[in-house]
Amino acid sequence: MTGRFFLACIAALGGAAASAQDYPAKPVRLLVGFAAGGPTDVIARVIAQDMAMSLGQGVVVENKTGANALIATQEVRRAAPDGYTLLMTTLSHNVNAILLADQKPYDPIKDFAPISLVSFLPLVMVTRADAPFNSVQDVVQAAKAKPGEVSYASAGNGGSAHLAAALVETLSGTRMTHVPFRGNAPALTEVMAGRVSFMFYPMVGIADQVAQKRLKALAVSTEKRHPDYPAVLTMAESGFPGFEQYTQGLGVVAPANTPAPVIDKLNAAVRASLAKPETKDKLKGLGAITQGGSSPAEFRAWLQTDAERWARVIKAAGVRAE
Repeated sequence: MTGRFFLACIAALGGAAASAQDYPAKPVRLLVGFAAGGPTDVIARVIAQDMAMSLGQGVVVENKTGANALIATQEVRRAAPDGYTLLMTTLSHNVNAILLADQKPYDPIKDFAPISLVSFLPLVMVTRADAPFNSVQDVVQAAKAKPGEVSYASAGNGGSAHLAAALVETLSGTRMTHVPFRGNAPALTEVMAGRVSFMFYPMVGIADQVAQKRLKALAVSTEKRHPDYPAVLTMAESGFPGFEQYTQGLGVVAPANTPAPVIDKLNAAVRASLAKPETKDKLKGLGAITQGGSSPAEFRAWLQTDAERWARVIKAAGVRAE
């Protein structure tokens, strides 16, 4: 029996090695937890197109929306660890696990095999063009004068826009009113109409509306001033040093226990994409910041640090799951 078991193990290991060597033998699915056309989806499609060229197989982006990307995340967690089902992670990867800790939906570190960081999506704080606010400090002073009257919109509870504004509340010691919507588009519509005071919005595609005086940019969340908004102060310049650390990061993960050779092939494909000048230009045009990707180990360490960072914000701001 022992000899048979040993031979079975050797055969299994040989099969796994051959499988990894032949990978990929069919198209790869890249799940996105948000709707088509949004920042995460657009970036995923740019990367997927490049990855397909490197891997010699199609990389198909699938939008599995719902529950702030929880549905997509759960599907990838349950998928076979063979490298054919991947997830484009966002801030929600860690935040869902924090907000739903009592339900234990998944472990963002242990249940997944990190492949690579892809990019960072900074935000711009905007208000209606004719709003009385001309700076972040104007908003803070108004919130201090009339607690609860200043409001901020977001694309949903626990998203990057929500947590960025909650961080401003916490650091400034103010109380504002959070108004969540189902997506960035309706949230921005209400800000432009003046029914909500302000919001943090991804830099993707919003520069034109600022240039057309439909919106007023109060600050950017980047470490340095952004070329699309050269006259707009950073959050650090606006009295919130270190705010750039809370920028949303996007990355790619596979189910836990995916073979290391498969992870290495996927990592090489992502990094090859991010090294292409045309891809860099596309992502820059979307407002994304890229740094050439990362190793799987570097991405794992970043995910851990990011989880700790947002857990502090969520606890301090008293953010709860809805």
